[in-house]
Amino acid sequence: MRYLEDLEVGEPIFVGAYTAPREEAIEFARRWEPQPYHVDEAAARDSLYGGLTLCSLHLFAVCTRLFFDMADPIAVLGMLGKDELRLPAPARPDEELRYVTECAEKRESRSKPDRGVVILHDRLENPNGEPVLTQKVTLLVSRRG
Repeated sequence: MRYLEDLEVGEPIFVGAYTAPREEAIEFARRWEPQPYHVDEAAARDSLYGGLTLCSLHLFAVCTRLFFDMADPIAVLGMLGKDELRLPAPARPDEELRYVTECAEKRESRSKPDRGVVILHDRLENPNGEPVLTQKVTLLVSRRG
């Protein structure tokens, strides 16, 4: 478990990787975000994306799951916010997505000495190393002991 004291500003942390199978991507999008470029291969080919893409909600779910399953998890007490969310490139079914985060800021709580606030800069990348999702996440994190 990584506590507030264990996180170093500027430290990159590999969170995990995931490949969303085509069928999963379509099923997820049909239920939650049924845009033609997420659920219909012919329509997706004719769209500005030129093929099927994972919907944004699926990308959020992937990030959430990978963060939860991280080998050396951060001692999160709660999420305080997500900011500066960007989707700069499409994510494709059957491509491995890699999730890396970096501690951008951290501070101890002034009123509660058992915790602090951490700001992470997240990046979900396609196999070419291009970001498909970036975000700034503010977390309430436990201090050791």
